[in-house]
Amino acid sequence: MAQIDDLPPLRDVIAKHGLTAKKQLGQNFLLDLNLTSRIARASGALDGATVVEVGPGPGGLTRALLAAGAGRVIAIERDERCLAALAEISDYYPGRLEVVSADALEVDMAKLAGGPARIVANLPYNVGTALLIDWLTVEAWPPWWTSLTLMFQLEVAERIVAEAGDEGYGRLGVLAGWRAQSRILFEVSRQAFVPPPNVTSAVVHLVPRAEPADVPLKALERVTQAAFGQRRKMLRASLKQLGTDVEALLERAGIEGTKRAEEIDVDGFVALARALG
Repeated sequence: MAQIDDLPPLRDVIAKHGLTAKKQLGQNFLLDLNLTSRIARASGALDGATVVEVGPGPGGLTRALLAAGAGRVIAIERDERCLAALAEISDYYPGRLEVVSADALEVDMAKLAGGPARIVANLPYNVGTALLIDWLTVEAWPPWWTSLTLMFQLEVAERIVAEAGDEGYGRLGVLAGWRAQSRILFEVSRQAFVPPPNVTSAVVHLVPRAEPADVPLKALERVTQAAFGQRRKMLRASLKQLGTDVEALLERAGIEGTKRAEEIDVDGFVALARALG
């Protein structure tokens, strides 16, 4: 295991503070500092950067981010049991770690960051997708975050980067493809976690597009929900729940009604949303 600082090994930290992972919080702790350092490096050069981390737990990734040179890390942790361990890291890196005890879904992260920031996190499995959607649908664009380097279950990661025709292509792939460029950096074995989850994980990197297509978000959400909600049906049937003249909608968007949702690329859904909006 890498020696990135003089703090105790993570297993000792967990034992000292009684940090058994809670399933209801979606916790799976990363103890391998080689791996946490790899994740930190994957986000790019960190010298002086502001980083927002969600779900730091005992602080393995937090330590890697600080050791890699992050000027400021804002760690948002819901589990109060982890605060003492994070305080020890804060003492070791004075003035560089800000720990926020809160539910990440209820925090104004842009306000906390106070300017451009990266988001780097081993996201709790139970809120990862919801957080990603929140970050992709902020009103102001380009967003306050300059990149996302995030750990997901492999299946979710594949859905994020999926394109038309891919098995995992769906609403998440359309949303991510519309506003960001995304790629899977590497997979992570379940044995890297404590406790080991039931699935393989993967680290995904997303960079916001400077000028994504201008389209009403609500319309895009409605169209993708209708189309993928009945993905085995042709669009002329699945889009009926929109309560509009489907044939006219498809004609305005320039899309054949015999197509199915998984055959329509991001530009096609943008066209449908504009026609609806």
